[in-house]
Amino acid sequence: MREKYDNWIKSFMNSWKNLDWKSTLEILDKNVEYYENPIDKPCSNFTDVTNLWNIIEDNQKNIDYNYDIILFDEKFCIVHWQMTRTLLQNNKTQKIDGIFQISLNSDEKCTYFKQWRYVKEN
Repeated sequence: MREKYDNWIKSFMNSWKNLDWKSTLEILDKNVEYYENPIDKPCSNFTDVTNLWNIIEDNQKNIDYNYDIILFDEKFCIVHWQMTRTLLQNNKTQKIDGIFQISLNSDEKCTYFKQWRYVKEN
């Protein structure tokens, strides 16, 4: 079970690091309940999710990350992650510390995604 989540998280984070938003979308179920922000409503459809991801190659670079699986069972996984990235618009570096909650289906596609994050800009 842990390996399943670990493989998904690596795929997700590597696609982000490589600015390969199409690969990110391939590991999400088309009906994913996707929360970009924990206090907002989830994306209303897959087009909304796509619109969140298709801009990454135009607004960030130099992405580096690490993560640790905190808790998992057959229903969900909690992941602590940290990232640094450079924003292209102002060339400032951001440090991000966050939590993902994910659920995967039998095809190992994400059906539930929620994130909490703190962003510090240098």
